[in-house]
Amino acid sequence: MPTYLRNNAWNNGGDFSNPDLLWYANGVGRMMSRALNDPSSWWFYAAIHGEYVNPNTAWYPSPPEFPGWGFIISPPSVPTSPLPNQATLNLYWNQCQHGSWYFFPWHRGYLMALEAQLRQDIISLGGPANWALPYWNYFGGNGGGQYEMPPAFAAQTLPDGSTNPLYVAMRYGPNADGNIFVPCAPAVPNGPVNADAMANNLFTGTDSTTPPPGFGGPESGFAHSGGTHGNFESNPHDLVHVYVGWGISDTNYGLMADPGTAALDPIFYLHHGNIDRMWAVWNASGNSNPTDRNWLNGPARQFVMPTPGGQPWRYTPGQVANLSSLDYSYQELTAEPGPPSPILAQRLAMLGAPAGEQEKARSGPATRAMPRQTELLGASAGPLLIGERGTQTSIRLDTGVRRKAVASLASATATALPDKAFLKLENVRGNFDATVLDVYANLPHDEQPDDDGRLLAGHVALFGERRSTVRDGQHAGEGLNFILDITPIIDRLHVENALDRDSLQVNISPNRPLPAGAEIQVGRISVYRQAF
Repeated sequence: MPTYLRNNAWNNGGDFSNPDLLWYANGVGRMMSRALNDPSSWWFYAAIHGEYVNPNTAWYPSPPEFPGWGFIISPPSVPTSPLPNQATLNLYWNQCQHGSWYFFPWHRGYLMALEAQLRQDIISLGGPANWALPYWNYFGGNGGGQYEMPPAFAAQTLPDGSTNPLYVAMRYGPNADGNIFVPCAPAVPNGPVNADAMANNLFTGTDSTTPPPGFGGPESGFAHSGGTHGNFESNPHDLVHVYVGWGISDTNYGLMADPGTAALDPIFYLHHGNIDRMWAVWNASGNSNPTDRNWLNGPARQFVMPTPGGQPWRYTPGQVANLSSLDYSYQELTAEPGPPSPILAQRLAMLGAPAGEQEKARSGPATRAMPRQTELLGASAGPLLIGERGTQTSIRLDTGVRRKAVASLASATATALPDKAFLKLENVRGNFDATVLDVYANLPHDEQPDDDGRLLAGHVALFGERRSTVRDGQHAGEGLNFILDITPIIDRLHVENALDRDSLQVNISPNRPLPAGAEIQVGRISVYRQAF
């Protein structure tokens, strides 16, 4: 039995009747009372994830403005000095792994380190020796009723009347009105946030079940910013960050919406507790983490965290890969295997395959064939600026590659699998992370983007966009990359005899108008055919 059990934050109604949350607030308050340069302070731990407080970094705003920590609206009252010495900065700060196959293990070690510091402070305040960090399961509850932020985080005071350290002023929610919830079912029917990536069967890579780049992200080195986001990192992780933070202008958006401010918000750690829990559930469902030594041993720059004893803790992904070898678990950690995936059978039915082939796909095990070929169908001619209400472009398709895709769809069976198709947004750069882009493929010119959900390729949250745009010693300002599965759209075009065309229309719309001063650019839009 593990010593520590992480419990659902919605226990006892999600308010301060839940002792896990009350002790969390007390521990956070104790950590917030310390100086910025103290490795046991709340601010120091936030800077481990990412910061805008050191003016000597390439990503510090110039001229100084939000998201610089000195421009954060209180509460909390965020200090900007004294900075640690340079050796300490180099060792600990700005480590978070995004757009990387180290996304899951880095954040697991980060949570473990913060939890240890909080536990020590909670014990010193008279709290339980087995306290563990709670998690916010926004997909949980009867009928999915836990999509709302637990009430303890909205209260401005603790039960004794003192200031609540869990309350944050710059936390706006999906409607920018302070009502914090995650727009997933049932809060929003067919809401943008989902757990579809839990059906992936590959941590890294792609097959007929798992879209690229895989559940856990692509192979990478140390990736503090930039790169291609893994399927689970893209949704739900990124979307939850942006929707909880959101914003009201380009110089005032929620702390959760940017990696350099996110860990200042106490709800961050409950969100990542759920991310960590879902990784453990994915493993418990029979899915494997990488066995590649480059993943197990981690990147050249080691992951390192402070400890309550003052000594640095260096760890590798392999050391934190399996929950069974760590001294904690979760209240909800069960996964029941479902029936064989009906997706292939549904595709074959749409494509007009013989009934016998549909039945083979429906009754047999889920097919997990590896792709034998990936070809570029077409790409945009150059960069695209996302205006206040979006942009659109036509992607010219390669005639020969398109004909191969059409032939595959026309002859699809349970063993001769039909092609899949993916749309990639490459080198997304800009200065406004608090944005979700809605991407549509082949939307007619006379239709508004929200008129036909059938043509929706997906939702993209720009969490990390600002930092990935900056050129510095850690990355080249290449921006973010996202891969969207447009197979259902291509199938529909084929059935409607509308795939015999020279181009594909792509619309990109921010799901609310961009504020003045917000700049977003997509370097290239590309469409790929994946053959099996």
